[in-house]
Amino acid sequence: MSADLKHTPLYNAHLAAGARLVDFGGWNMPVAYGSQIEEHHAVRQAAGMFDVSHMLNVDIQGEQSRTFLRRLLANDVDRLSVPGKALYSCMLNERGGVIDDLIVYFFSSESWRLVVNAGTADTDLEWIHAVASREGVDVTVKARRDLAMLAVQGPQAREKVWEVRPQWRAETESLSPFTAAVLGGDVMVARTGYTGEDGFEIVVPSADIEGLWSDLLAAGVRPCGLGARDTLRLEAGMNLYGNEMNQDVSPLVAGLAWTVSFKDPGRTFIGREALEGVTPTEAMVGLRLRERGVMRTGMKVRTTKGEGVVTSGTMSPTVGVSIAMARVPVGVQAGESAEVEIRGKWAAADVVPMPFVRQGKVLVQI
Repeated sequence: MSADLKHTPLYNAHLAAGARLVDFGGWNMPVAYGSQIEEHHAVRQAAGMFDVSHMLNVDIQGEQSRTFLRRLLANDVDRLSVPGKALYSCMLNERGGVIDDLIVYFFSSESWRLVVNAGTADTDLEWIHAVASREGVDVTVKARRDLAMLAVQGPQAREKVWEVRPQWRAETESLSPFTAAVLGGDVMVARTGYTGEDGFEIVVPSADIEGLWSDLLAAGVRPCGLGARDTLRLEAGMNLYGNEMNQDVSPLVAGLAWTVSFKDPGRTFIGREALEGVTPTEAMVGLRLRERGVMRTGMKVRTTKGEGVVTSGTMSPTVGVSIAMARVPVGVQAGESAEVEIRGKWAAADVVPMPFVRQGKVLVQI
């Protein structure tokens, strides 16, 4: 393990919990603390917690913030008017490729927050500063490296958080999905997540994260690593940057057309010209393997409309068979048959709707 890897404030807590650490985008992060499958089931059945402090909170402030974000993001922040409300969006390059997918929070007309992916954080900041400079927009962009994040997910997640932080309950119990409460002292509790389960993503000052972790651990919340996080998000049909989309793949091809707002003809967001009027030739579908084996990223897919590729694949702990997301020719429909090349042999698969699992319930027939 390289000595140059970055550590989150919970690094020592991970070691104490017996984590197996891996290099994830330059960060020394836990992949599992024991059984990845047990961690996965803990989130589906009870409550698990993930250290997501490697992700970066970026505050955007100033009178021109809304105008700037309407230009910067493909989704329209004019949809946000209630403090704490959040929106999922892609940030595009001029070609319509995805620089990053992120969540934007509205605090006031002059105060916003972006939560961006760890592996793209530096690139994101460079792009945000470059756009602000070239557009002549007067905004303040502040990378909040003083903050840490913990995702607590599962059917018991919110109750567990209130058990250890009862003072948060009054302001967070009424939160609807994709809404956050700012509790003061740089604490933000958002009803968001990346697992297909209910729960909170909690932002606190870095100095306070280990205390929150320890209290949740004592309350029976299971530590979960990147391995379980990946199988959970795949079951939930959620995209992973670098797999389903990147700077050469547009959101229209990555199954994220719903995050691109063309509604306001006068809003010239970056990438709009490249996307507008384009008819995609590829689309995302779900696959369920009908034979033994495991579908993995990069495997070839054959369909009635032509060839495609698996963008993410795994053995699903909840469904009990291998599932995958795949980019295939437009026109391939759920209910059709497909084939996936696994170790030089073509294995039968079914095209199925996504998500595969939502809030613990299997949505695809086995």
